[in-house]
Amino acid sequence: MHSAELIEAIQSSLSELVTYADELRDLDQALGDGDLGITISLGAAAVTEALGALPEGTPPSDVARACAKAFANANPSTMAALVAGGLLAGSKAWTGIEDVDVSAAARFARAAGDNIAQRGKTQLGDKTILDVILPVADALDAAEDGTGGLDAAIAAAEKAVVETRPLQSRRGRAAWLQERSIGLQDPGATAIWRFVESWRKAGINR
Repeated sequence: MHSAELIEAIQSSLSELVTYADELRDLDQALGDGDLGITISLGAAAVTEALGALPEGTPPSDVARACAKAFANANPSTMAALVAGGLLAGSKAWTGIEDVDVSAAARFARAAGDNIAQRGKTQLGDKTILDVILPVADALDAAEDGTGGLDAAIAAAEKAVVETRPLQSRRGRAAWLQERSIGLQDPGATAIWRFVESWRKAGINR
């Protein structure tokens, strides 16, 4: 998809994502400080506004950078900083790209995940958003001829969220709970799952 379609897709997806704000708040109250619903809502509103102000023909890499800046400025939280950093890293994977396809989406997700892993000093199995982002990247990579990528990404995200529930949280506020975090669903990982799912609910097929 080209820039105009990409912007519309992001805005539509974010309008769907905020409907999960209460779920994310409740999950975060169990494992964190309970502000994830607000973080997502404020960030989504800021990104939507920023994208609406972009000039026609803004390249996808700059669209992603605008998302990163708006999301970070809307929230003073660690989660916002990590997500913004991931978005900035992903934007570099789109340098020179005019048409974002499934392959480009996979490169974006992987770059974002690698950045979050480095900045957050986390790895797969720590029960964080990384446990969802990298499987999503893998699913997009494996999409045959670029088809079925979104459905595969959604399935991979859901599977990762479910499979990490029995794990102990090892990063962020959730790690403070130690063994008590076992069996609880990670809110950040759930947010990424819901975001990917929101692309389909917004009527986006790729």
